Amino acid sequence: MSILIKDVLLEGEQTDIYIEENRISEIGARVEADFVIDGTDKVAFPGLINTHTHSAMTLLRSYADDLKLQEWLENKIWPLEAKLTENDVYLGSKLACLEMIKSGTTCFNDMYWFMKGTARAVEEMGLRAVLAEAFIDLFKEDMAEEMKGKTKDFISYVRGMDNERITPALGPHAIYTVSKESLGWIKDFAEKEDLLIHFHLAETEKENTDCKNMHGKRPVPFLDNIGFLSHRLVAAHSIWLTGEEIKILAEKGVKISHNPTSNLKLASGIIPYQKMRDSGSTISLGTDGCASNNNLDMFEEMKIATIAQKGFVKDPTVMPAIEALKIATLGGGKALGLKIGEIRVGNLADIILIDLKRPELTPRHNLISNLVYSANGSCVDTTICNGKILMQNREIADEKIILENAQSVAEDLVSR
Repeated sequence: MSILIKDVLLEGEQTDIYIEENRISEIGARVEADFVIDGTDKVAFPGLINTHTHSAMTLLRSYADDLKLQEWLENKIWPLEAKLTENDVYLGSKLACLEMIKSGTTCFNDMYWFMKGTARAVEEMGLRAVLAEAFIDLFKEDMAEEMKGKTKDFISYVRGMDNERITPALGPHAIYTVSKESLGWIKDFAEKEDLLIHFHLAETEKENTDCKNMHGKRPVPFLDNIGFLSHRLVAAHSIWLTGEEIKILAEKGVKISHNPTSNLKLASGIIPYQKMRDSGSTISLGTDGCASNNNLDMFEEMKIATIAQKGFVKDPTVMPAIEALKIATLGGGKALGLKIGEIRVGNLADIILIDLKRPELTPRHNLISNLVYSANGSCVDTTICNGKILMQNREIADEKIILENAQSVAEDLVSR
């Protein structure tokens, strides 16, 4: 199918965007198309890219707020997750996909349990995703073997789907839940199968202290020593780092996923953004799961990312709006190795249209500032992913059913 978006604002100029199949084919030339979208009073923007999610945790939204991280994980989240089924994850992921479509996210990087359910949800909802089955062995050999089997099975399952929008990855949880031996296996398997690795890194000060007590080194030097750090690694959080560790991550090509809302809500800390940027690291943006955010709105994430940095270093010029915009788009595309995050000929057709006739976006002295500091997900009128219209005029098929199913399964989950 071909789509023509006519008379739309793009980089300050009114133009036309022509999509053929799943690619952006022409910009500026009006071409006959199967479907025409009137872009009057709308601005075209690359679909936002969320590089760290646990999508089915939508079911845990508002379940365990205002707790310390370890108490939150060990006493609330992990016990409830132990009750999850693949169908729960499927329905929770459909709710996440619905929320992302409605707020302008077209691609996400996800790690969780029962990920076949998430893969089914993504296939049905039309988004683009990099999906990893969580790997936790708790330093037990028998558990590690079980996790290896589940990992291989999930990779085969996704590849068997033969869906160009869904990419398999590896999901070792963290240095405090995965053994040195399993991390080595994951590194080798990633190289053999050409896979990304999705990992939580240096999220808390405690993580660094515990790692030093266990291995004699902080997480980054330890991981570097075992050869785990590489261009394949997307490291979520990455807060508690020294200048030398930031340099090591940049030299190894590790991609950073910054999760400001979750990090602030759980009082984990704030990434040393300027040092990371100046080191040459690829920095992207993620929301984390809805149990610790509590939404998937990447417009909100951009705003919190920039204002948190300004307050942290006491400098209002740090992370200007354009930088926040780039890490939410281009940074995500680079992190995931996909031709997305920029509206240009040849790129995948992941595009959102934002309604400019909104009070939040009026007046438009500076559109980029408005998008980062004023807009929210409800300003998105149309969402296109891989050349398919997923939402237009803020309408999505089966929205009511998805909401009802998610509410029902969430209530059932906490009562089991």
